[in-house]
Amino acid sequence: MDPSRPRRSGQAAQSRIIGAQSRSWAPRPLKILILKPSSLGDVVQALPVLRAIKRHWARSEVYWWIDRNLAPLLTEDPDLAGVIPFGRRSWATLSNWIALRGSLRWVREQRFDLVIDLQCLMRSGIFAWLANGKLTIGLDEPREGARGFYDLIAPRPSFHTHAVDWYLGVLPLAGVPMTWDFQWLPPRPEVAAGLRRKWPVEPGPWLILQPGARWPNKRWPVGYFAELVRQVAARRQGWRFAILGSAEERPLGEAIAGVVPARCLDLTGRLSLPEMVEWIRLGAAMVTNDTGPMHVAAALGKPVVGLFGPTEPRRTGPYGQVERVLQAELPCVPCLKPRCTYAKPIECLRLLSPSAAVAALERRLDLCCHAAPGS
Repeated sequence: MDPSRPRRSGQAAQSRIIGAQSRSWAPRPLKILILKPSSLGDVVQALPVLRAIKRHWARSEVYWWIDRNLAPLLTEDPDLAGVIPFGRRSWATLSNWIALRGSLRWVREQRFDLVIDLQCLMRSGIFAWLANGKLTIGLDEPREGARGFYDLIAPRPSFHTHAVDWYLGVLPLAGVPMTWDFQWLPPRPEVAAGLRRKWPVEPGPWLILQPGARWPNKRWPVGYFAELVRQVAARRQGWRFAILGSAEERPLGEAIAGVVPARCLDLTGRLSLPEMVEWIRLGAAMVTNDTGPMHVAAALGKPVVGLFGPTEPRRTGPYGQVERVLQAELPCVPCLKPRCTYAKPIECLRLLSPSAAVAALERRLDLCCHAAPGS
């Protein structure tokens, strides 16, 4: 069976929804539910789906099902009617099941016209099916068999298709044209003003550093980050360095900030999610491992030097800048595994020298300086 082929019921629902909304008048605004609970980078990469829907159906009411820890990213988003928080880490607890039952009851009461599952794992597939929308669209992800819960399925054209483009594949199935005339992550002036009250943001420019990552074998050696700071500080006298990361990554931040303390600001463990986004917006560029904040920087159009080891940048690299990431050539790259089994541990990242990263940063900055306005 062709997974991209509509089922009969899905095709009928698709025709009704598209037909009704294409008239000059519509009986009522569409109600749409997007399921993408995690992770940070994946949620950021899924946002163009929301933006395109709202550009096409301006009156639609769109809700987003998201991990409670990531909900602040989308709170007050101008394109959302609401956020439905989900306790992903406490999925199996009794209290979470009670909350989930109440959440599901509310979702069913909304009588959603369209449910879009961009997570496509078993629990999101079940939730999408139980939401009982008129039309349910999901991705062709075979890992946990969630495809069986969808009316229409968006295939991934190839193994190397970028996640953003794969997510956008749901739009034609809903009759939504793609447009890029939007802000991927709209500014939050109140949060930005708060940053200026807390920290000496001016003067800049700031180079944003992200030395952590969830997988240990995604982490460029912290000594390399420190050497990069030393070299950039010598080249660019006015530049300062903001180091991002979780509280668990404070040792990394301390090691890097110790190189030039007067010009480094260690923000590890000190930022909320919205503050992290606004700090990246303030930055001139970012040097980062393959992790969620990298996708934030790409979404904000910042020059990104992405340091890749075990993962495939064509699938999950900084969107629009994939061809400029750094990745070593080894037989095992990309292994797509969370643990390194190579004879020389994380050799794929150790081969990326600080000097090479600095040179890549200079090229990115030079390219931006010579790019046409708005490019």
